[in-house]
Amino acid sequence: MNQDILFNQYNLTLKNRIVMAPMNRSMADDELVPTDAMAAYYARRADTGLIITESLMISPSAQGYPNTPAIFTPDQVEGWKKVTRKVHDNGGRIFAQIWHTGRVSHPIYLNGEKPLAPSAVALHGRVPRTDGLRYGVPREMTEVEIRQTIRDFAQAAANARTAGFDGVEVHAANGYLLDQFLHWDTNRRTDAWGGNEENMARMLFEVLDAVKEEIGQVGLRLSPVGYLNLEHDDRDKCVSDYVLQRLNQYDLTHVHTGMFDDSYQEHLSGTVTQYIRRHYNGTVIACGGYSADSGRTAITSGDADLIAIGRPLIANPDYVAKVRAQQELTSYTEEHLNELI
Repeated sequence: MNQDILFNQYNLTLKNRIVMAPMNRSMADDELVPTDAMAAYYARRADTGLIITESLMISPSAQGYPNTPAIFTPDQVEGWKKVTRKVHDNGGRIFAQIWHTGRVSHPIYLNGEKPLAPSAVALHGRVPRTDGLRYGVPREMTEVEIRQTIRDFAQAAANARTAGFDGVEVHAANGYLLDQFLHWDTNRRTDAWGGNEENMARMLFEVLDAVKEEIGQVGLRLSPVGYLNLEHDDRDKCVSDYVLQRLNQYDLTHVHTGMFDDSYQEHLSGTVTQYIRRHYNGTVIACGGYSADSGRTAITSGDADLIAIGRPLIANPDYVAKVRAQQELTSYTEEHLNELI
């Protein structure tokens, strides 16, 4: 075993404890197909224990940002084959993160249609990467649309398998569609998909069931009691408690903290990762501003098993080698947003 816990093998499948965090770069082509530059970008980071891709749209209704890649057409699947092949040729493992943005969208991305959401509750604010457009009131999903979206997640998982991914991560964090079902602010339904913890979590667990029928390795990104794109409600913690405890009955590869800053939360008496660990018995990936040093601390203390690194891996394709050699890292700047290195 290596003296540095970051470089110890994990579960006989991952060569180290460093995970490349999912980071949307909006650099797919106009058909939402990953480019050769994206394939090279991921391949250069194959020395991490696991790569989790940027979020891949499961259907046309899932889009909320420009040029984010998707995985619902044959051309998109073929494009992802180039990515997975390059990563595997470099000795890496790669999961596809699959998502639907829900109300975090705008009709400009949806052929003029309103975004889908659990309830018709507007997200306040401006749409990123537009000329000042503002979010509007989404359309409450019908039962038929909910069932179709579950099938879309399952088909995305099947497509990921065809594309050569080692597994998928279901994105149920950061205020996007599945997370919207888990919060009282955005889920005001009174039918079988809302009104109590079990009903609010139903969409998530039906998606997990459907996805697991299509691909063996399934992880989950969660931001329990997190409030990106959401308004706080004290009742949400009961929903999060229920979800995490029930996840112990599922054979997942991991639960991944969906926080941009995983700092101490007074109402949790700890970080969100520590809260997840208290309720969930499986593999935990900590994410949210971690460095190599704070990652070592989280793993050594038992708060997490793996550490997801974000922006430092954008600025340092050779992040793993630099950390191993204790070399200085290139600092991330906004200029890195517009280039794939």
